[in-house]
Amino acid sequence: MINYSRSMSSIKQVSESNSASQKRAAIISFRRAIPNDRAFLLTLRKTSMDANLKAAGIYLNDHSHMQRIDEFFSDSHIILYQNNTIGLLKLGLFSDKIHLRQFQLLPAYQGLGIGSRILGLVKRKAQEKQLNITLNVLLNNPAKALYLRHDFVVIDSNELEFQMRWQWLK
Repeated sequence: MINYSRSMSSIKQVSESNSASQKRAAIISFRRAIPNDRAFLLTLRKTSMDANLKAAGIYLNDHSHMQRIDEFFSDSHIILYQNNTIGLLKLGLFSDKIHLRQFQLLPAYQGLGIGSRILGLVKRKAQEKQLNITLNVLLNNPAKALYLRHDFVVIDSNELEFQMRWQWLK
């Protein structure tokens, strides 16, 4: 596995929104997660994932959520939007692909185009490295629609989730 921290530190976007309702500049940046972020990550995970997990018949206590947070913690990057901590992007970089391990935004920041902008950044990084992107998403998770809009395709499924892939163009 390749260390992704250098690539993530180079991903920073400053852009103007095309929407008439959002006229100020929006800055999305990332920083490496640290142990002090664990409380935020627990709140984020519970608020962004619990309903989808319960719909899938998965009921997790705080300890179980923390195990998922701690898994591949070194791949975790906090998402900042206009200097506010709003989410998590956990990516695994391999020689043949980037695997989107976790991508979560606080509910107040969902549906604003931020997720699309972040996926666009990850896709650009994948193109630079000539890698595909893979991910798993729960069957009932509305985020699947976001991935489909970004040209991810379902390549497999099981009783809990879809496996999806985005392929860079040669």
